[in-house]
Amino acid sequence: MEWRTNVANLPSAKKRMKQAETRQERNRARKSALKTETRKLLDSIHDGEMDKAKTQFQLITKHLDQITAKGTMHKKTASRKKSRLAKQLNAAVAAKS
Repeated sequence: MEWRTNVANLPSAKKRMKQAETRQERNRARKSALKTETRKLLDSIHDGEMDKAKTQFQLITKHLDQITAKGTMHKKTASRKKSRLAKQLNAAVAAKS
């Protein structure tokens, strides 16, 4: 983030600011990738491609667990997202058959 001015004076504080910035970028990238995968899942549900949607759901579940393990997202937030996506997928599968 270029717009922040470095107000830290101590070397350890400067290092912590740099670490926080690095973590923020990493977390943002993880969340962005997850949103992209979620969009792909919802598109495949909308198009009626249930086999593709099921495999995509398994991938999203795996990535949510990984993101939770890394500390980017709280475990209850990840669980809520998985539950809501599963609910949409199950409703689409029921409507399809």
